[in-house]
Amino acid sequence: MVGRSGVATAGNWIVDRIKTIDQWPEQDTLALVLAESRAGGGGAYNVLVDLAQMGVEYPLFAIGCVGDDGDGRYIAEDLAPRGIDTRWLQTIAGTPTSYTEVMAVAETGRRTFFHHYGANAAFGPEHLPFDQLPARVLHLAYLLLLRRLDEVGADGVSVGARVLQDAATVGLRTSLDLVSAQPERARAVVRPALPFVDQLVINELEAGALTGRRLESLGALRDAARELLEAGVRQRVIIHLAQGGYGATADGAEHWQPSLRLPDGFVVGAVGAGDAFAAGCVHALHEGWDLERSLRTAVATATACLRHPTTTGGVGLLADNQALLEAHPPLTGWA
Repeated sequence: MVGRSGVATAGNWIVDRIKTIDQWPEQDTLALVLAESRAGGGGAYNVLVDLAQMGVEYPLFAIGCVGDDGDGRYIAEDLAPRGIDTRWLQTIAGTPTSYTEVMAVAETGRRTFFHHYGANAAFGPEHLPFDQLPARVLHLAYLLLLRRLDEVGADGVSVGARVLQDAATVGLRTSLDLVSAQPERARAVVRPALPFVDQLVINELEAGALTGRRLESLGALRDAARELLEAGVRQRVIIHLAQGGYGATADGAEHWQPSLRLPDGFVVGAVGAGDAFAAGCVHALHEGWDLERSLRTAVATATACLRHPTTTGGVGLLADNQALLEAHPPLTGWA
């Protein structure tokens, strides 16, 4: 399709029920709920809403499944005022919208997730409108949490790999993110998809599951990224962790972008920070930016996300997020 423009996100559409707790309890003991809220979540939702809040000037498309319930209507009604095209966000009767109970520890921002598949379990190749979609970039999130796309056929190729192959065939730039679950299945589900992925954006746990490596140094990140490029990723592999983000490209470029040293009280919650990082990378892929600019944007967007307990509430306009890079010094001493 000539003149492609815009980003479509496909995959997980979730309602997050976020509870801020005083501590993570030992089994059979008690933790106090200090605050609670409801917000949209999941990789497809978070990245698309972050892009809208960044003020991008291209169209945004939502692709996936929600239930015919209050949570499904909550997601659709949240997207529409942001100018997001929801024609391919389909309602599945008789099943609830996917939801996650998020437990976030107040002092550290660390979070733990309890997830119900819901309507996301129905999402399959027939829900992807490749013959109609005018977008330039398709971001799929998350493999390892999409029941039908995670199925591996007798030929050893997952349904998700076939979907990404179809996307690449029609001329879409493809971006992929995973979820930190089912590490024992990561290689079987994900690695056959890598030759159809332009940009792989994952955290150090997911990269470790794909490569069998412990990613505790810059050298280990470099080795893992190079292995994933050799496994087929077409343009770049980007790995993020609390200390920053590392990227490597198929043509040999690499860049390490440290996280920022933030003052006490800045971090309200870390829910959605990984997806905010991915949103910066997806925007950069759409715009054709180099690796350094991409990673600076990703770190800035993730930092902005930390200002709010929900997955997207802290992300602002692109320039405002970028200003955080000048307002706070980089972390030192890790890489």
